[in-house]
Amino acid sequence: MNKKQLAHLALLFANLFFAINLTAVKHLTNNHLAEPFGLNVIRVGVCVLLFWLLFLFKPVNIKIEKVDRARLFFCAVTGIAVNQLMFLKGLSLTYPIHAALLLLITPILIVFIAAWILKERLGFFKISGLVLGISGALVLILAKEISGNASNILTGDILIIINAVSYTVYFILVKPLMLKYNPIVILRWVFTIGLILVLPFGWVEFIGIPWAKYTAIDFTSMALIVFSGTFLAYLFNLFGIKNLGASIAGFYIYTQPVFAALIAMIFLHEQLAMYKILAAVLIFSGVYLANRQIKKG
Repeated sequence: MNKKQLAHLALLFANLFFAINLTAVKHLTNNHLAEPFGLNVIRVGVCVLLFWLLFLFKPVNIKIEKVDRARLFFCAVTGIAVNQLMFLKGLSLTYPIHAALLLLITPILIVFIAAWILKERLGFFKISGLVLGISGALVLILAKEISGNASNILTGDILIIINAVSYTVYFILVKPLMLKYNPIVILRWVFTIGLILVLPFGWVEFIGIPWAKYTAIDFTSMALIVFSGTFLAYLFNLFGIKNLGASIAGFYIYTQPVFAALIAMIFLHEQLAMYKILAAVLIFSGVYLANRQIKKG
């Protein structure tokens, strides 16, 4: 298997891991085995340890120039602190399928925020994509369906959207750093600074985790969240982007809601209601149009 084939496989598994992550988080939070902010301390903290262990096996220059340190700090704020805290809290309140679909608005937001910063003209297709994406998000947010898997859909969905906005800002901020330095070095520092930022919010919940009640499936869920759903997913995504480019890597995000829906339906008995299918069609169409390249004649 050549490097490009491995990269495709890595991207597929990265999005599968992200999708598994959604159901694993719901399992722990629904059963009161971990609160969202406490879970985030474990998620970020273990990843910090793994990234620094990786450094021991493959040392690379970890010095960040003074001119880039403020940008790196804001990457940690948007990419770890706000992003991860809002994601886990929002997911604990809403459905995994909602979360997976709402995360798809990130590519739309990237197009619009980048256009705003770079002063690019927004054409018909990009504006149509934004309208469709927002419409799909509204279909999910305004849904009246309630089950044991979601205690507060409206609040949860809004937090997931805040998470998507935060990740969009992070993506734009971190891109120059990823080009200038080794990407794993940047991830290592972003997670390290991020851990310091999330500790005050999650420490009480972290020390309150009832480890004595954990069964094999609970420990497995935790491992899926921390190791495969975060550490491996980030590394596999980087590998895919490096060898195939960001546009192809971005295509694989479309697989995530499909995986998330199947996993949630099997393990959480979540229903694939018609409004979720409608929202999916609107959001998928919005992402496509927002990222559509106009051919120049």
